[in-house]
Amino acid sequence: MDVELIAITHYLRGDGTAEELIEHAGRVCYRSENRGNPAAFLRARLREGHESIIEHAGATFEISGISRACSHQLVRHRLASYSQESQRYVDMSAPEFVIPDAIAKDEEAGAIWDAFRGQVEATYRKLRERGIRKEDARFVLPNAATTRIVVTMNFRELRHFFRLRITPEAQWEIRRMALWMLRALTPHAPAIFGDMWDEVQSAHPEWLVDPS
Repeated sequence: MDVELIAITHYLRGDGTAEELIEHAGRVCYRSENRGNPAAFLRARLREGHESIIEHAGATFEISGISRACSHQLVRHRLASYSQESQRYVDMSAPEFVIPDAIAKDEEAGAIWDAFRGQVEATYRKLRERGIRKEDARFVLPNAATTRIVVTMNFRELRHFFRLRITPEAQWEIRRMALWMLRALTPHAPAIFGDMWDEVQSAHPEWLVDPS
């Protein structure tokens, strides 16, 4: 899995940051002046539940090496924009798969997996050799097939996404992906996401071990 933050909102006034844009939007609401401490202002607004102002900023991630099972969960978050690698147009004769640890660590399960993977690859190639179009041959590919996707969310939706996906109840792969997204984003907007990152570090430090 690879998660890269590739874009973030930029505030044109004074060559400013996303947080400065959000502060400006918030101060418009209260007709207040910048007092030189935007982080304190933003944290206070979040504590009050005034999250509409953080919708003015957003971030874009490029994510690769996740399974289709994971991307299916991701795209259920509808306040976002997605561009995903297409199995209809991309040749998948040598697909990569995400293997759950529960299977990889079980020798017998691993053997079953390897047999299935070989069958999938062979079936796809044979179908393509017979002239079957990629859009039809892809029907043999499992949820484990890896994918690549670009996703853009505003900051409010990202906080909602992190609340749902960085929990013990979340499926392990999307939780890992969400953690890496939060880790990449926090240095650029610490007043908006720092509380969430601090909570993870305090409550679940074991999640922060890079499995790669």
